[in-house]
Amino acid sequence: MLDQIEEVVSQANAELQNISSFEELEAWRIRYLGRKSKLTSILRSLGDVPISQRKMVGARANQVRSILEESYSSRKATMESNVAVSLEHDKIDVSLPGEPFQIGRIHPTTRAINEICGIFSSMGFQVAEGPEVEWEYYNFDALNMPPDHPARDGFATLWVDYHTPTGTRPMLMRTHTSPVQIRSMEKTKPPIRIISPGRVYRYEATDATHEWMFSQVEGFAVDTNITMADLKGILFEFVRRLFGQDRKCRFRCDYFPFVEPGVEIAIDCFMCGGKGCRLCQNSGWIEILGAGMVHPDVLRGCGIDPEVYSGFAFGMGVERIPILRYGIDDIRLFYSNDLKFLNQF
Repeated sequence: MLDQIEEVVSQANAELQNISSFEELEAWRIRYLGRKSKLTSILRSLGDVPISQRKMVGARANQVRSILEESYSSRKATMESNVAVSLEHDKIDVSLPGEPFQIGRIHPTTRAINEICGIFSSMGFQVAEGPEVEWEYYNFDALNMPPDHPARDGFATLWVDYHTPTGTRPMLMRTHTSPVQIRSMEKTKPPIRIISPGRVYRYEATDATHEWMFSQVEGFAVDTNITMADLKGILFEFVRRLFGQDRKCRFRCDYFPFVEPGVEIAIDCFMCGGKGCRLCQNSGWIEILGAGMVHPDVLRGCGIDPEVYSGFAFGMGVERIPILRYGIDDIRLFYSNDLKFLNQF
């Protein structure tokens, strides 16, 4: 019987050293000091011990119980003290001001897209989007640029091979958002008024004024009796809303294969008032977009009769707007994820 008592105390002390939580400590107390513990069972079975040994066994059992109770109390006090120290170290003073954290902002490119689309939406244009990986037909052929057209040389194209069971078909990362116009005219009968923002891609070296990916916003309208006067009225209103009511606007002839006639639109330099400065390269004017009347062949290719309907189209680089507004000298800053730059907006 004494051997059992010594075995119990040895096992209990060994387990007590490895206890790390109050749940484990309570389970230990029940196991060795509870009413159904091994030690209690030994005390209850003293009647079976010979009279000559009963007093010695009982005294040792009670001594062991006292030792285990003391060990339990000591271990519990130590654990409670550790918890108190930890809480003191980790406590939070709720009266202190909170630590500041950075709040997300709208990217300057997204801000410009939203502003541009908002202006044209208020004039009756609907926003439409299209795929960034585009078929050659929609990016070039349907826009009056067949395979041998010299205008294709002005586009540094990123080509993609699309494999089909019957062979490989050429696809590309769209070089402008004009394919959205073709898709819209194929699906919708006039009258149509569409504005199409999105990313475009060019296979070219990057520098302060060129980037392999940038954003464009293009728009067009097709209806009966649309003339160049309608295009000028829309763009004059757009320029004044975006750059201010005092801005002057200049139209000059330019060439684009999908419009005829084509024009470039410039505004008087808001830095020098048209006198000439570094921003406008001493010309007094800043080019902001290209435009023109939709080419009859483009309308005809989309199933629209150019004898009945006419239309205009325009397009601009989105990053050019904040570049002009804030005097930014490197387009690469828009896509460098530099927080020092982005936090200014």
